[in-house]
Amino acid sequence: MPGAGKPKGISLHVGLNRVDPVHYVGWKGELVACENDARDMETIARGQGFVTHSVLTRSAMSTSLLGIIEKAAKELVEGDIFLLTYSGHGGQINDVDNLEPDGLDETWVLYDRELVDDELYAKWSLFRPGVRICVLSDSSHSGIMTKETFLNPGPYLPRLEARVRASTDENLKPKFLPPEVQAKIYKERAALYDDVRRKTPRREKVNVECSVILISACQDNQVAVDGNKNGLFTETLLKVWNNGKFSGGYHHFRNEVAAQMPPTQSPKYTIVGHRERAFEHQRPFSIVVTSAAVAA
Repeated sequence: MPGAGKPKGISLHVGLNRVDPVHYVGWKGELVACENDARDMETIARGQGFVTHSVLTRSAMSTSLLGIIEKAAKELVEGDIFLLTYSGHGGQINDVDNLEPDGLDETWVLYDRELVDDELYAKWSLFRPGVRICVLSDSSHSGIMTKETFLNPGPYLPRLEARVRASTDENLKPKFLPPEVQAKIYKERAALYDDVRRKTPRREKVNVECSVILISACQDNQVAVDGNKNGLFTETLLKVWNNGKFSGGYHHFRNEVAAQMPPTQSPKYTIVGHRERAFEHQRPFSIVVTSAAVAA
């Protein structure tokens, strides 16, 4: 049975307009709208009754983000919900376990270092069964690149640059960590990232019993773009949300957002852990558990 009393919602909103060039070998990764994305998503969450947290640019450190997630996992019980939104660069780093088909792990580019996707996956195992999690990621995840690309990006750069140009307006920046920069970062910081992956459980050993819905800004072979006020994904999401007038489930929400975006950037819908249809059919960002969800 769900926890006694009204269900609880906790949210975390991450937005980075730049990163620490010390860690990223001189690269600042400057963007325009990511902090606005985080603030606007926090406004939505607060309006829905969430207890909100935000970490912006310099405060968007890996320890801060992971600490807030771990604290939420301890507090939330069946029927509660955790909302996590991220706006910033997406990156990739070579997969030491060779578990990924393309030889790469996807990352969120935080201020102090990249957060590897397996780190997030492991954190979902800390949440109790029946907890609902929604993750919105306004960043790029370029899944078509191979490990060879990462280790020797030169021959592939013209193709990547052409894809970026095709996906963006000339005045907008792609939210993507360039592979030549990524290669330099790993060369300089290999010990750090190899240690992170060694300390992170492999996915086949992680048991995720909560329900996670991930909606990301683009498909694996596309590039998400920044904007002047909001990123394209977040800007479109805000239009579809329409100050809370949207009334449909999460998958419908993703479809409505995708319908208003260009074919060069189509949001991706992914389920992690226990698939709970009642959760998917709930109005986005709703804390209240429907009778169908209780029955499930």
